[in-house]
Amino acid sequence: MSTKLALSAAALLVASVAGQVVAEEVNVYSNRQDFLIKPIIDTFTEETGIDVNVVFLKDGMAERLEREGRLSPADLLLTVDISRLMEVVDKDLTQPVDSEILEKSVPAQYRDADGQWFALTTRARAIYTAKDRVGKRDDITYEELADPKYKGKICTRSGKHPYNVALISSMIDEHGEAETKTWLQGVKANLAQKPQGGDRDQIKAVNDGVCDYALGNSYYYGVMLSDEAQRETAEGVYINFPNQADRGTHVNISAVALAKHAKNKDAAVKLMEFLVSDEAQHLYASANHEYPVKDGVEPSELVKGWGDFAADKRPLVDIATHAKTAVQLVDDVKFDL
Repeated sequence: MSTKLALSAAALLVASVAGQVVAEEVNVYSNRQDFLIKPIIDTFTEETGIDVNVVFLKDGMAERLEREGRLSPADLLLTVDISRLMEVVDKDLTQPVDSEILEKSVPAQYRDADGQWFALTTRARAIYTAKDRVGKRDDITYEELADPKYKGKICTRSGKHPYNVALISSMIDEHGEAETKTWLQGVKANLAQKPQGGDRDQIKAVNDGVCDYALGNSYYYGVMLSDEAQRETAEGVYINFPNQADRGTHVNISAVALAKHAKNKDAAVKLMEFLVSDEAQHLYASANHEYPVKDGVEPSELVKGWGDFAADKRPLVDIATHAKTAVQLVDDVKFDL
């Protein structure tokens, strides 16, 4: 009978007296709370016998990894935004993964060409409209939010929040810096209130009559519709997918990357590959009211009920290159003041 030895967190191995590895573990640093990914992790462990430890980090993932250096126990990094993802990549805190399964499962625009990261789900940057005052707007665009006819009718969170930075970056990629600055000035002039709160607060503001239009990620709408206490508020608005007649709706991602100093690389890659399986894609997207990144995997019934939409196909790495400029433009037009 073997006796299990508790090794250091960096080793993450359970060994027998004979020295043979009888079980493996993977350490995950995640921007997404443990309970949201627990069903997927539990299924992976049941199928492989590999235990997974999740450390929730709302912020500061890059700083923690830099501080820990080679002693970091992290094997995998789960992020919820292209900006946060590119921060760990740009700081050389990840390593490439060569996997045919990952490359075949994740479309090119949603993964790094060198294998540094792979998207798992997408979420749309939607425009919400008041059901009783505006109605459904299938023809709406991001650009028209700067039209003076919307003066006093728009709500949004801070322009410096990563979700808005990514949207502004996509506008720079589409229209250039000067035109995007003019657009931001127009949107600011149309705000019903100073940028504040989160995306759910914007939906509430539309329902409460503070504004008629609001920017917000699609999955927050799903969260509210699934919560009895918030459902009535969410049911007072329509979700609209902008720019369907041209480039498509801007989408952001949740993604996975292999930590630079991963001690359990083989087991970690197995988990990465599992996360793009049909089973895990459906579970992960359904738990978070997002869209599976893998073609052919259906979203949840709730999300499907919002209708199909065309997503912007431009590579997210191209959008991410404009992030610093986007933040500067927010400051230049004093968007949040």
